[in-house]
Amino acid sequence: AVGHETSPPPRFTEASLTAELEKKGIGRPSTYASTISTIQDRGYVRKQGSALVPSWIAFSVIRLLEQHFTDYVDYEFTADMEGDLDKIANGQAVGSAWLKHFYYGEDSDPGLLSIVNNLGEIDAREINSVPITDGITLRVGKFGPYLESSIPTVDPKTGELVENSRANVPEDLAPDELTAAKAIELMETAAPEERVLGADPHTSHTVVAKNGRYGAYVTEVIPEMTEEQLANQPVEYYKNGKPKPPKKPVPAKPRTGSLFASMTVDSVTLDEALQLMSLPRALGEDAEGNLITVQNGRFGPYLKKGTDSRSIGSEDEIFTITLEQALEIYSQPKQRGARAAVAPLAEFGPDPVSEKNIVVKEGRFGPYITDGITNITVPRSTSLEELTREQAVELLAEKRAKGPVKRTTAARKAPVKKKAPAKK
Repeated sequence: AVGHETSPPPRFTEASLTAELEKKGIGRPSTYASTISTIQDRGYVRKQGSALVPSWIAFSVIRLLEQHFTDYVDYEFTADMEGDLDKIANGQAVGSAWLKHFYYGEDSDPGLLSIVNNLGEIDAREINSVPITDGITLRVGKFGPYLESSIPTVDPKTGELVENSRANVPEDLAPDELTAAKAIELMETAAPEERVLGADPHTSHTVVAKNGRYGAYVTEVIPEMTEEQLANQPVEYYKNGKPKPPKKPVPAKPRTGSLFASMTVDSVTLDEALQLMSLPRALGEDAEGNLITVQNGRFGPYLKKGTDSRSIGSEDEIFTITLEQALEIYSQPKQRGARAAVAPLAEFGPDPVSEKNIVVKEGRFGPYITDGITNITVPRSTSLEELTREQAVELLAEKRAKGPVKRTTAARKAPVKKKAPAKK
C-alpha cells in the first residue's frame, strides 16, 4: 500500500509574515520591518531565497515563552496591549499606572514580577531538548544544535562501549528536515568526539584529538587540583590578622593546535600533536630586536613580527623555515593596493542572515568584512590571521543592528547677491 505523507505548511516570507502579524493585530505598520529584522539579527530565522527558515534556537525561545510566560505571548494579550499603548499615546490612559499593574500585578493577575522571581526554577536543559526518535534527542547548546543518543553503542575502532554519543547538526539543515531517519544517519556517520593520543612526556597531561565546530584540533587535558593541592595553597591574611577564605583556583588554559590540512583525527600522532601545541614557534629577532614567530592561522601559515604579518607557502614550512628565510620575506615590500585587493583576503561562507558569502577585503582604510550588503572594518585589536567565522558573523550582525549611517547634507549657502553697479 502506498503510505500517505503530509508535507509541512509552506514557510513564511517577509510579505506573508507581515500579513499574518496584521491579521492577528500584532504590531503596527511602522514596526513590521523592525520586527522581521530583529528575528533575523538574533538568529531566530534565516532567509533561504524568499522563505524565512526557523532555527532551533527559535524553538527553544518559543518553548520557554509558552511554558513560563504563557499570558504574555498570547495573541489576544498582545493585541490588547497594542490598544492600551495607543490609549496611553492618545492621553486616554496613564502610562505609569499601566506599567505598575503590568509589573506588580494584582491578586487575580500576578504580574511579571512573580514570574521573574521564579526564573531559577526553569529547567534550561528541558527547554533546550527536542525528542526526535527513541533514544535520540536534539539539544540546543552554546555552540549550536547537536544530537545526543542515550542508547549505548560500541565504537567500531576501539571496541569500547560509548554512552551518550553525540553528532553535530549541519547548519544548513532546517528543523523540518531533521526526520528520525536523518537523525539516525547523522548519528551513524558522526566522527568520534575525541581520540586519545597518549601523554605528554614533560607534563604527563593526556593529549587528545577532537573534531570541533571549526575543524579538527589537538589539545591537552589538564587534571583538576587534588584536595591535598588545594589544602596546600598559600594562605592570605587580612590586615587584622584573620586568614582570608581560600580563592577558587583559576584553571590553567590548555594548549591547543589546529590540525594541518594533511592530518585527520584518526591519523595524527602524539609527536605531531605536541608540535602543533608548541606553536607559535619563535624564530629569533631582527636587527631592531623585534621577535619573529611562525604559526598557523585560519587562512594558512604566516610569520608575525609585531603587527606585521606575512603569509608563507605551506604548512610544512612552519617547522622548517629559518630566521634568515623569514628576514628575506620581510625585506620584500608588502603587497598592497588594487592588485592585492582583487582576490578576497579570506572567505567564511554564507552569512546566516543574508545568506551572502562573507569575505574579508582590503579597503582604502584597511581590511573590512562584507557580505556584499553590510560592511564593517576589522577591529585593529583583531589580527586578520586570527579572525574567526564566528567573530565575522557577530561583527556583521552588530553593524546590521545599528542600521545605516545617517548622512547629513550640508546646508546650502545662499547665493551671494551681486552688488548693483554704482550710479554714475
